[in-house]
Amino acid sequence: MKASELRTKDVPALEKEVTDLLRAHFGLRMQKGTQQLTNHSQLKNTRRDIARAKTILAEKKKGAAK
Repeated sequence: MKASELRTKDVPALEKEVTDLLRAHFGLRMQKGTQQLTNHSQLKNTRRDIARAKTILAEKKKGAAK
């Protein structure tokens, strides 16, 4: 997911997005553990998407506090 797409969302939507990404990442980790994951780059992509979403969420929360 691109940062520009995340910036258009509000805080509750971003929190839901982070939760969804964490669940997806957990599922990928379980697939890796059971030797079912064929595309290991998905782990890297979801980790980066989570970090991107959390960063934008923190920026929005900090901006709302001022």
